[in-house]
Amino acid sequence: MTLCTPDRTTTRPRVQRPHSPPERPRRFRVAGADLSASVAVFLIALPLSLGIALATGAPLQSGLVAAAVGGLVAGRFGGSPLQVSGPAAGLTVVTAELIHLYGWRTTCAITVLAGLAQLGLSALRVARSALAVSPAIVHGMLAGIGVTIALAQLHIVLGGTPQSSAVDNVLGLPSQLADIHPAALVISALTVAVLLCWPKLPGRAGQLVRKVPAALVAVAGATAVAAFAGLAVPRVDLPSWSSHALPGLPEGPVLGIAAGVLTITLVTSVQSLLSAVAVDKLVANRPDGGHGVPRSALDRELAGQGAANVVSGALGGLPVAGVAVRSVANVSAGAVSRASTMLHGLWIVLAALLLVPVLDLIPLPALAALVMVVGIQMVSITHIRTVTRHREVVVYVVTVTGVVLVGILEGVALGIAVAIAVALHRLTRTRITREERDGRQLLHVRGQLTFLAVPRLSRALHQLPHGSDVVVELDGSFMDHAAYETLSDWTAGHLAHGGTVETTGPSGARIAEPPASTASASAAHSCCRPWTPWHNHQCGEQPATGGPEGTGGPEETAAPVEPRRTTGLHLASGIGKFQRNTAPLVRDELARLAREGQTPSQLFLTCADSRLVTSMITSSGPGDLFTVRNVGNLVPLPGEESGDDSVAAAIEYAVEVLRVESITVCGHSGCGAMQALLNAGPDDPPSPLRRWLRHGRPSLERMASRRHAWARISGRLPADAVEQLCLTNVVQQLDHLRAYEPVARRLAEGTLTLHGMYFHVGEAQAYLLSGTDEVHSYDDVFTRVMPTDPRETARAS
Repeated sequence: MTLCTPDRTTTRPRVQRPHSPPERPRRFRVAGADLSASVAVFLIALPLSLGIALATGAPLQSGLVAAAVGGLVAGRFGGSPLQVSGPAAGLTVVTAELIHLYGWRTTCAITVLAGLAQLGLSALRVARSALAVSPAIVHGMLAGIGVTIALAQLHIVLGGTPQSSAVDNVLGLPSQLADIHPAALVISALTVAVLLCWPKLPGRAGQLVRKVPAALVAVAGATAVAAFAGLAVPRVDLPSWSSHALPGLPEGPVLGIAAGVLTITLVTSVQSLLSAVAVDKLVANRPDGGHGVPRSALDRELAGQGAANVVSGALGGLPVAGVAVRSVANVSAGAVSRASTMLHGLWIVLAALLLVPVLDLIPLPALAALVMVVGIQMVSITHIRTVTRHREVVVYVVTVTGVVLVGILEGVALGIAVAIAVALHRLTRTRITREERDGRQLLHVRGQLTFLAVPRLSRALHQLPHGSDVVVELDGSFMDHAAYETLSDWTAGHLAHGGTVETTGPSGARIAEPPASTASASAAHSCCRPWTPWHNHQCGEQPATGGPEGTGGPEETAAPVEPRRTTGLHLASGIGKFQRNTAPLVRDELARLAREGQTPSQLFLTCADSRLVTSMITSSGPGDLFTVRNVGNLVPLPGEESGDDSVAAAIEYAVEVLRVESITVCGHSGCGAMQALLNAGPDDPPSPLRRWLRHGRPSLERMASRRHAWARISGRLPADAVEQLCLTNVVQQLDHLRAYEPVARRLAEGTLTLHGMYFHVGEAQAYLLSGTDEVHSYDDVFTRVMPTDPRETARAS
């Protein structure tokens, strides 16, 4: 059998699902970790749901309805198993405004319509488009909502009633401060103090009690103090479920209702998808690397949120979205499946039916203080530092200001407009300076070199003296075709007048090849330029057709003989070329490595295919890569090696002894091992190859599973089943790597990253798995690695 050779006679446009015995009915089982996590999330969600309902001005029961529906519906049908959905603080301002304008029943109908819109967007598979929104806009939107929430709840904390807008709440604050209700202020201050101090309790005892959520302790403590002290403060009043308000037909202007539907749809969708991505990152940072927990399927998650909003609105609940605080608690508590999210929804239902007398004891100022703290925490110092570092403060500030003063939809629109203006400004801001240094003309181009900068570039180039030595330093990441043509034409003319031109990058490294006329300084090196076309060429040498082995040289031009007769000659000739041409150049470096030992920066695990030349496709040299090659680039799960520990030993040595910084799993096109996996039958005779390829069966099962989205390559589906399996196998082997204890520990420490790579042999094109080092990718998307040479960049653009 020939390995790693594509079968060009048959292709399979669709995956053949592997034969398997009939599935037995599975019993519903709940892991202990899911049960404990569901209780922890429930204890956080219960007071928050009531507080958010209070902040919106909706019936308090609507918060419990949304929490229960978010857990049961979104938890069951969503695409992020560990994300918790429910009423979100980010929707407080939107919902409060809709209730103020159209009433509660119409707001419920708007929630239903927003859910249907989300289902439509999911069917169009546009979930990933939400991730294109600038993080500065998203953080600014959340911060603006947080400011609005805090200003409104501050009035309840002081014993008053909030106004309908943030501006009115600010203007009414002086009169509210002049009329403070001491009892409400005491309860609120106690709640805030517990919320802030509970997570900081010291000692071992503090570590134990901190497992109880701070929100629950704060609200329970405030309730107990108010009850025992007999403080006269307003309390929760849950009416009978028989009088619970359900949605009615929308009443109001069509444009206003449509704007409400659009706002609810956008805010819930963006918040849920960003939260799902954050949950993926948290899961990937677990010590086990999130083994066994599938990554978020964003389109399915959008559909789950849409279904939850339809049900919540129909049952008289608040809008539902994925929420970060409860999701973080779910992941931190060790949840392993969607059962924890669904159980938390069940506990909410039981509490709403059985604990009404207890809930009625909760003081409203305690809930207001809880939501006020949540609103303040939405203005994240970390986010502000991030946008400052990326020079997007203007976008952030404009979005925050717009959300607070005008509204969420308008604020986000303003943020998007400013973000576009900033991007265009950066694109057009190209600085071109000229100076003379050591008798050479230095032309420094800072910024992106587009057609907008061509007039200035051309003027600066033609001001350089004819026949001078010129260095063009490009300090940017992009050059379009117009700029490249201008630079290329001027270079040709300047060389024709006897001058010299050298193009460098920002580090001073040369990025332009010299002309062909100057590249052949000596015959010894004119043949073997790195990786010129080499089909059986051995640097231009062909063996003689007659005579014994050992003859042949550059002057002999006879047709090549059969490969089996020249294998020894080619090997000896190649070694001879190395000793004559290459060894003198690398001898000092290899001598240093011999003295100091190897310190590679990464472990590179790839296939044994002879067409995959690791040093060529990674531009690496001696000492750079610790390379492991095997049939199919497989990583057996720990304990399944069956006597062959070679891969596990290499991983342990690279991670523990060599302390590599990254591990790359590289697959390739036309892999014969993957073809053999697809063609394997249950009755095939056992062989060493079959026994080894059994480690690739999880990849075959992953490709056949409906729980995992198919891998894509630069936005397109793979050409056939073999390519699909090659891509899927890379993702699966990365999962296997995370199961190794040394790898999981280094990942948790943040000292090791994992990368997936796919090399298309026929195209000589490398692809990297998007986001693997952070979140193991949102979907399995392999992105093309673009060239960095300015000529290649222009050609690719």
